[in-house]
Order: sequence, then C-alpha cells, then structure tokens
Amino acid sequence: MAASIRGVGRVLCRVTPLLLQNIRQNKSVPVRLCTQAVFPGVQSSLSLCTAASPEIPSDAAEAEQALARYKDRPWDYLESEEYIALYGTSPVWSDYRRNHKGGIPPQKTRKTCIRGDKICGNPCPICRDSNVIIHYQNVKLLQQFISPNTGIVYDSTRTGVCQKQQKQLNQAIGTARDHGLLPFQVPHVDFSGEDYSNCHDAVGSTPPPPTITSGDPWYRWYHTIQPDKTEVAKVKKTYKAYLK
Repeated sequence: MAASIRGVGRVLCRVTPLLLQNIRQNKSVPVRLCTQAVFPGVQSSLSLCTAASPEIPSDAAEAEQALARYKDRPWDYLESEEYIALYGTSPVWSDYRRNHKGGIPPQKTRKTCIRGDKICGNPCPICRDSNVIIHYQNVKLLQQFISPNTGIVYDSTRTGVCQKQQKQLNQAIGTARDHGLLPFQVPHVDFSGEDYSNCHDAVGSTPPPPTITSGDPWYRWYHTIQPDKTEVAKVKKTYKAYLK
C-alpha cells in the first residue's frame, strides 16, 4: 500500500508542473486533477483540484463596454470624467492638427478616415474617438462646430473633420434645428429708412404707353444709330462666301 502511494506521489510531481503551465497559458479553461480519476483502483484521501482564476477584464473589454454604454446616449460622454480628462472645456477639434505637405494646408480634407477595417494615420477629431458619436440630440457636440456669433457651421478645413463626418454633421445640425434643439441665427435688418407708402412708382399706377404714328420706327433710337463703315466692310469680308 505504501508503495502504491509513493507511485501516486511521483506521478503527481511529474504532472503538476505541466498542469500549472497550462493553467498559466489558458486561464479561462478550468482544470481539475483528482487522484481517483487518474487511478480509480487506488483508494486514497489525497486529492488535488485546481480551478482557473476568473477572467480579468482587459482594456479592450472596457473600451467595448464604454462604447456600448454611450451608443444609446452619446450625450452622456460629454459630461463624463473621461471626456473632461481628455478635452477639458475645449472642443474636440481644438488640439487637432492635420498632416500635410508644405506650409499651406489643402483646400479639402480627406474623404473618410476609416475604410473597412483600416484606419488611416492621424484620423480626424471624430474618427479618432469612438465615443464621439454624431446625433441630432447630442446638442453639446453640435454646438462645438457652430459659430456662436454667426450661427454658421464651421468649414471642415478649420476643424479638420473628414468629408464623411462633415456631411453627417450638417445633416444632424439641420435635424436638430428642425426639432427646435438648436436656434436659427436670423440677422437683424433695420427698415427704418424705407418708404412704406404706395405713392412711389413701384406700387403706383403704370403710365400709358406712348402712341406711335405711322412712319415712325418701333424703337426711337433705331434710325439714329448709323453703323461704322469699316466694321461693316470687315463683316462682309469675313462672310463673303455666305453673302449673295
């Protein structure tokens, strides 16, 4: 009996390092080792049962959870501590700088930053942050792309937003204005110097047409204009093949 127990101990000493190595490589698969399963004929109270530790959430899992959390309510991201730590009180495009050759930036931004699964280098301020989602109810984000003085949407050459996201911005801002979430900036025009009476010619009675007597040309200036003989000669010379 003692010899059988010693044999079991030797086998366990050989198998345990391999099992521990497998546990370290793959923590999600639970591993259980019991002497009764290895040697069913041996009756022993010794048992070794090892289970894998629970999975630790990685950075990718946390990013997916954050994206799912802000997908239905994207306006909550602008009030979160994460957004304040990244941008503070500045717009999302304030610290963005475009990559271009030379000292003068191009007149248009790129068409899109994401093509399938590939993301270009230095993506635009909206494409670089997956939590920044354009939605017509995300008023705080849309206000960052509207001039507070004129109410005009900033051009993409100023904000650096790609053309695809700029098109979505224009559509979202238009929808938000239709729903009353964003105001319309209508310029004030002072009409104090205008004449509102109906005595001027624009709203008065139309004078009668002048009468035409027989022998008078239809246009009064027609018989007074005489063509230049030199110009007439040039025209005749040019089109002499067509004149008969």
